[in-house]
Amino acid sequence: MTRPTIAKIDLAAIDANLKTLTMHAASPKVIAVVKADAYGNGAVEVAKRLASQVDMLAVAFLSEAIELRDAGILQTILILQGPHHSNDLYISNTYDLVWMLHSEWQLDAYDEFEKSGKASELKHKAWLKFDTGMHRLGLHISKLEHIFKDYASFVNEQSVLCTHLANADEVRQDDAKRQIALFLEKVEGLTNPLCIANSATHARFAHARQEYVRLGIAMYGSTPFQAQDNPLSLQAVMSLNTQIIALRKIPKGDSVGYGSTWRAVRESLIATVAIGYADGYPRHAPTGTPAWCNNSIINLVGRVSMDMLTFDVTDLASVSIGDTVQLWGDKLEINQVADHIGTIGYELMTRVSTRVPREYLHSKKQSLDPHFLFVD
Repeated sequence: MTRPTIAKIDLAAIDANLKTLTMHAASPKVIAVVKADAYGNGAVEVAKRLASQVDMLAVAFLSEAIELRDAGILQTILILQGPHHSNDLYISNTYDLVWMLHSEWQLDAYDEFEKSGKASELKHKAWLKFDTGMHRLGLHISKLEHIFKDYASFVNEQSVLCTHLANADEVRQDDAKRQIALFLEKVEGLTNPLCIANSATHARFAHARQEYVRLGIAMYGSTPFQAQDNPLSLQAVMSLNTQIIALRKIPKGDSVGYGSTWRAVRESLIATVAIGYADGYPRHAPTGTPAWCNNSIINLVGRVSMDMLTFDVTDLASVSIGDTVQLWGDKLEINQVADHIGTIGYELMTRVSTRVPREYLHSKKQSLDPHFLFVD
């Protein structure tokens, strides 16, 4: 018998979330971000599901794109970090990839690639990413005119111009507005297609929804916004489930787990479940982190072990070995768990390890009606 720990991936929920995100918006071209193994949900399965619903896929780097191609995925793929080495460009000419160029050495490398004649085999030209305030990746926005002039071999009015916002998911929107305004000011008068919006920007800022939008975390059912500032109604895609494998009563004053970090303040019933930090559940999760069992919230107690967690189930009306415990998913929002741990839903979702099997569900679901908080 296999260990009763599984990540159920509801592919129909991805369909519903995608519809929710686009049903009240203009109709830009949608780039589905499937980097980091589709945020832990399985890049190949998710890409196959999205094949007829989006215009492009996006990954972080070349090996992620090659994995999709080797699995038979034919859609155009955008490489968000661009080439890590000039040789990447020559490898890519048989893969129908689009490179997001963000630095001058990449521009120089692509210029040589273009002049070699190999780039003629690509269906799409490179995109250009500009830094408007994130200060992570991106060409300096002040060099826009210089880039058009010096790299005319491949930069022209068809080149897609992009930027990325640092604070679109924050309650205070001044910085995000400033970045959008700066970018739109610098590209004014150009007819190039633009790409500004990720999930948060797409939901919040109508004027930032340009020819392309990049949808990632929201498509997977986790809002990028804080609970008190959330305009999105989404359906969980990943439900991380396990089962109780042991129950024991301990007297008041006894401890649970390594280091004896938690002691019972009353006689307590402790459930041990079959998942731990080797499965991606954060070791630093504190006592009190919630999970779901038998229609109730239960609390983590003691330290997270490599293969096991312990929960206080004293207050459950009924509990037995074999009962399902959900760490997050359709019964318990991932961001509620993330808030207790001091992280974000992105990290929890992407860190679920490969030793947790994925089960893919295909049934249809209805999309929910969002109420976007446009603050233009």
